[in-house]
Amino acid sequence: QVQLVESGGGLVQPGGSLRLSCAASGSGFSIDAMGWYRQAPGKERELVASIISGGRTRYGDSVKGRFTISRDNAKNTVYLQMNSLKPEDTAVYYCNAVGTLVQYGHSRYGAYWGQGTQVTVSS
Repeated sequence: QVQLVESGGGLVQPGGSLRLSCAASGSGFSIDAMGWYRQAPGKERELVASIISGGRTRYGDSVKGRFTISRDNAKNTVYLQMNSLKPEDTAVYYCNAVGTLVQYGHSRYGAYWGQGTQVTVSS
């Protein structure tokens, strides 16, 4: 079983900063990529940032230059540093991990999601 546990969400004023963390656990899980997605009310889920095992990163256009994703491979943990936050960044942020789970002699490649953490940017 793969579990993703997120932390770090909350309420922040415009222009402020927050740091999200997501720790992945699960015996036999080999991670290829981790990332963050977000979903605001009435909108589709969208990519915020992702990072692959080699360190290459990808960002959504709306967060480039403001958000930074990083990863601690030894801890299977991904971080999202969010600076210069705007009200339009308000959303539920979901952690995502993609990789191979090997259990009972079988391997399965798939994507896993965290439960989500609320980020609200408001004065």
